[in-house]
Amino acid sequence: MDFVDRLCDRINEIPGLPVTCKLGYLGTEESLVLYPLPGSRITAKYMDGTSDQQLNYEIAMKSKLQSKISSVLWLVQNELEALEELESQDGSFEFDELVITNKPFINQIDDQGWFVFLLDVQANITVFKEDE
Repeated sequence: MDFVDRLCDRINEIPGLPVTCKLGYLGTEESLVLYPLPGSRITAKYMDGTSDQQLNYEIAMKSKLQSKISSVLWLVQNELEALEELESQDGSFEFDELVITNKPFINQIDDQGWFVFLLDVQANITVFKEDE
């Protein structure tokens, strides 16, 4: 299923985004990342193997500039909150909605001056059974 890839691509299509979003966890330098969170679940399962799923993701940004993180994550949040369509490239899912579960918030600051802010989202999608 290519949902997380398409979501990452959509974030990178945001006009004026000053940093590229990647899948995975924060690096040692300034970074913007998308990764899954615990608690995702199947909400309905159908006879043909199709399922409705609720998927939890987090978008994290690390920088020494708190104002940059704030502006980037609010830009991402505003775009994702208005997201109405997200197409699968391999036909593996159908997008229903994306809900912002936590607006951007500060998570940590370390002794080297790095700030980390987080934005949490929940996607509701229909996942089609893979052909065997």
